[in-house]
Amino acid sequence: MPTTDTVATIDLDVSYEKGKPPILKTPAFDSLDAATSWVGEQGEAIRGELNRSGCLMIRGVPVRDAGDFARVRDVLLPKRASYKEKATPRTDFGEGVFSSTDLPAAQPIRLHNENSYTLDFPAVLLFGCVTAPESGGATTVGDMRRALDLIPADLRARFATTGWLLVRNFSELAGLPWHASFATDDPAQVEAYCRENVIGYEWLPDGELRTRQRRSAIITHPVTGERTWFNHVAFWSRWSLDPDVRDVLLDTYGDDGLPFDTYVGDGTPLTEAEAAALNQVYDQVTLRETWQEGDLLLVDNILCAHGREAFQGARKILVAMGDPIALADCDPVTAPANTVYGK
Repeated sequence: MPTTDTVATIDLDVSYEKGKPPILKTPAFDSLDAATSWVGEQGEAIRGELNRSGCLMIRGVPVRDAGDFARVRDVLLPKRASYKEKATPRTDFGEGVFSSTDLPAAQPIRLHNENSYTLDFPAVLLFGCVTAPESGGATTVGDMRRALDLIPADLRARFATTGWLLVRNFSELAGLPWHASFATDDPAQVEAYCRENVIGYEWLPDGELRTRQRRSAIITHPVTGERTWFNHVAFWSRWSLDPDVRDVLLDTYGDDGLPFDTYVGDGTPLTEAEAAALNQVYDQVTLRETWQEGDLLLVDNILCAHGREAFQGARKILVAMGDPIALADCDPVTAPANTVYGK
């Protein structure tokens, strides 16, 4: 990626600075109508930059609320993607616009690829800043092409061979209950969804649900043809939890009862050292830019992972998901399964 202060990309004025995502400074607009027209005219160039860099901040569009954001979204991402197998609380503002997350401000969110555990997922995410926090709170991004290259070769080879395994325990007390995640109160509908989406499931004695799903840890971008690291392996590893939180959860729910836990695809537990190695790679590739009101951030969900810094003060970041794509169209290295590799 270029490192000069300002680079003209076709009709776009994009600045590149070490440690930050590319930033497109738009012309001054006298109305949202003018802004959306300009964004539409520059659509091909914007997509070209997104394919190269994996993310692009757009600064200067007068987005003030969820309605404004939805109008710009309709230009940038006319094909909407749904949010499946929900894992975090979000506020729904309607028209496919959500809060980025409703987790506590003091809790940072590690880099991850949205819905990496589902059989289809959004290829592109759009974030928008309505209220900038007093401090912190950047939506972080990281290039997963580079991450794949940086992961220790032996660990990368293991995941390439067997994929990764996600185990979820749905509970009213920790994480999300199954009826919230699957948007139904009917166990039969949950079972049908799991069968259709290659998810192993079991109902526990207390009426709660445990699921297992094996997915590929490495996929290929359907446009650029580049291999990327695409998963929640480190994000949901027990070793990525705060030690005090981990101890409480293990004492309360037992070794097999954590809300989320990840394994190598053959069922081998991820070690603390392996999780630390993956998180170190994420730290190496992390980019950040302080939000300003009206900022937009496009993220190619296959090329880049995203996260969130802890913050202080009010913060309102909106998100919309678009360009749904099937895992099967991304040349997964490992086939999906509802159990561990080879079983």
